[in-house]
Amino acid sequence: MGPWGFAGGLCYAAIMRLCEVYQSLGEEGFGQLVRGISLGKLKTYRIYDTLKTRAHVVKLNTEHLRKAAPRMWARINEGDEEFAKEFAQAVLVSHLDMIAAILDSLGIPNENGFFEKDLDASQYLTDGWAGRTFEKFRGAYPEPVLLFYLNHLAWELKGAEQPFAPAA
Repeated sequence: MGPWGFAGGLCYAAIMRLCEVYQSLGEEGFGQLVRGISLGKLKTYRIYDTLKTRAHVVKLNTEHLRKAAPRMWARINEGDEEFAKEFAQAVLVSHLDMIAAILDSLGIPNENGFFEKDLDASQYLTDGWAGRTFEKFRGAYPEPVLLFYLNHLAWELKGAEQPFAPAA
């Protein structure tokens, strides 16, 4: 089962498109997501080759991944949802510690960041949950990574219509 709660992949039936989540972070925020990817975790979760292929790099290492960031950002801006989904997996597995801490804080039953695919999140993701969670974990994790996960969780479990953005 994945850290997003689905065995073998993600479920993408929500209203908000995943590209919108990335776009809400801006190019610099997207770059921080790229820099936060753990190649070791990609290998552990067997998505290294998938990302290498989807990112269109001959060799996947931190330098090539960073150099590919502008091309990947362009694909996000073109609305390439399939790439957005594959890239989300790389981001998520690279931050399982944060995911587990957030899920624990919200009271969502999980095992090291993995939760049941048929989870009814309504009792856990009550009004204002994203803002409260953002404030609680702000400073503990890089802001773009935290915002990405909160938006991904809302997208996945609540069918969010638009990305969450903290009050300025």
